[in-house]
Amino acid sequence: MKSLSKLSQRTWWIVGGVLVVVAALLPLLNISIPGVLPGATYTPGTLQLLALALLFASLALSYHLLFGTAGMLSFGHALYFALGAYGLGIVLHETELTLLPALGLTLAIVITAAYLLGSLSLRVTGISFAMVTLAFAQAGNVLVRRNPAITGGEEGLRLDTEHVPDFFIGVVNTRNLYWLALALLVVVFVIVAWFENSRAGHAVTATRENELRVRVLGLRPFGVKLMAFVIASVLASLVGMVHLLLQSGTTPRATSADFTLTILVIVVLGGVGSRWGAIVGGIIYTLLDQRLTALASSDAIDGLPAVLRIPLSEPLFILGTLFILVVLFLPGGIAGAVQRLSTGTSLAPQKRQRLEEAE
Repeated sequence: MKSLSKLSQRTWWIVGGVLVVVAALLPLLNISIPGVLPGATYTPGTLQLLALALLFASLALSYHLLFGTAGMLSFGHALYFALGAYGLGIVLHETELTLLPALGLTLAIVITAAYLLGSLSLRVTGISFAMVTLAFAQAGNVLVRRNPAITGGEEGLRLDTEHVPDFFIGVVNTRNLYWLALALLVVVFVIVAWFENSRAGHAVTATRENELRVRVLGLRPFGVKLMAFVIASVLASLVGMVHLLLQSGTTPRATSADFTLTILVIVVLGGVGSRWGAIVGGIIYTLLDQRLTALASSDAIDGLPAVLRIPLSEPLFILGTLFILVVLFLPGGIAGAVQRLSTGTSLAPQKRQRLEEAE
């Protein structure tokens, strides 16, 4: 069984590598998927949508590390995404630094903030931890909205392109931003996989299952939980920085609790505890969100009766319904469903077997 497990894991890495190569070639190909993509894969509009999907996949992976691996339910993960986006934007605007030094300075700020806020938040556990992270996120949201001179306030912060390389600016360079988003996804995946397979990752997984037992064994759960928190926060901030470049700015929604809930929905949709599930969930959610927004304003929806037109014209209603259906009928998300199909098992037979054993 152990050798089969290793073979399966090695196979998944090979499949992942092939998918990365295929994804890297998409800007050079003329592939059209009507109803899913707005145009051919080489067009700027489609590349921007695909880059956005890759960024949400990376963000979901960072939250998977925090929630799926470490078992820490945070309602403030979007704060670090926003800290990366706003931090880089402000540093570029207020200093004479070029992109790479600005990235380094922003990362230093994020690491410091994540360490301090994580140290405070991790003094409590469970729902109390979730509420503390929510409080920090709300404080960040207020600071962003009430300081228009620095953050742009309600209108958001526009990217200062003076110190950004030309190959990241303009519609004609969208393919470069797409490749950057793809490279970031690979980096985030490798870091998350490395942490999960490290001693610290095993310790934080054991802490998630039974923290008291870990303490009895003489280990210190606080340290490994803080490490997971900081790594997840830094990865989220990197996604925020690339998102700033892709969208040429950022908005206060990046600091909201709603945005964190969106990330949570993505992780649950893909399958809690699955790296591949987080990626698939991020891509599917982004494509659905964008295409449902276009569908909501289409003539097909306008011609429906009011009882159908009103809910179907709200993409969040459809996505929320999809989320409920996944929770009810696919408890393991997309990853769990694929695993059950590949092994030929389902939840119902397992339940029947337990009942038979109990009798």
